[in-house]
Amino acid sequence: MAQAHRFDLTPFIVPPKKKKVKLSDYDPGYVGQIKGKKQSKETLEEDISDLAAAQELLWASKQKSLLIVFQALDAAGKDGTIKHVLSGINPQGCDVFSFKVPTEEERLHNFLWRPEKYIPQRGKIAIFNRSYYEEVLVVRVHPEILHYEWLPIALKNAPLDEIWKYRFKEINSWEKRLKANGITVIKFFLNLSKEEQRKRFLDRLDTPGKQWKCSPGDFKERVFWDQYQVVYEEMLQATSTKHAPWYVIPADNKWYTRAVVADVITSRIEEMDLSFPEVTQEHLVSLMEVRKKLKEEGMGVTV
Repeated sequence: MAQAHRFDLTPFIVPPKKKKVKLSDYDPGYVGQIKGKKQSKETLEEDISDLAAAQELLWASKQKSLLIVFQALDAAGKDGTIKHVLSGINPQGCDVFSFKVPTEEERLHNFLWRPEKYIPQRGKIAIFNRSYYEEVLVVRVHPEILHYEWLPIALKNAPLDEIWKYRFKEINSWEKRLKANGITVIKFFLNLSKEEQRKRFLDRLDTPGKQWKCSPGDFKERVFWDQYQVVYEEMLQATSTKHAPWYVIPADNKWYTRAVVADVITSRIEEMDLSFPEVTQEHLVSLMEVRKKLKEEGMGVTV
């Protein structure tokens, strides 16, 4: 199988235990050595082909599985990235889950109860379009949501900082357990600039075929842009670990975003060092008997 790594992925990884993460250090418009949409499209097509082969091996081997998390502000391109990057894979081996407002049942459990239900079985890919990380992002910007959620008794009257530290610790432990059980966790933050978000919102509002994507709530959250930058920085710093690092992907150019994401996913599957199931000698003998009969049938030999 061809090796990916068409990009130097190092600049996109948030180093584990980094003391301070600043999103200003990550350029949303970065395109590296890619010279425009044409070259990026060619690169994406190559990676889609390699990803299809990698996913077939993952599906056939039934040795490990993959959890892909997408987090971003509105209009960063999560849906489009998922659609384009995974266009070539076998749909039987992939499930996509979108994390909306928690249901009443979900609110009455620990915040990690919901994603636990969607952990991918061996051989499969699960994609979280938004995720359990909303509980340390949206809920931090709007802490009044905590009044309607289940919290451990020890945290009922605790300062907010203690609640976020608790959740960061819970997330890291949960993802470490996933890794220990053969589930590779890939986490993408699609890093969109405020100006590009403004342009995309206007495009949606001005295009009849895109207006269905618009929600007044999306625009209301834009008012909290600065707060979201802070909570994203702290989330990246606290939860980018060796077993589950974050990738900060430039999102101002969709064609570049998709090519890099495809490259990361393909590379991480290839690093699993998977192999197709071995065929036993007994099974091989049976297959050769079938082959012999099929060959004889083609030559007009009756059995």
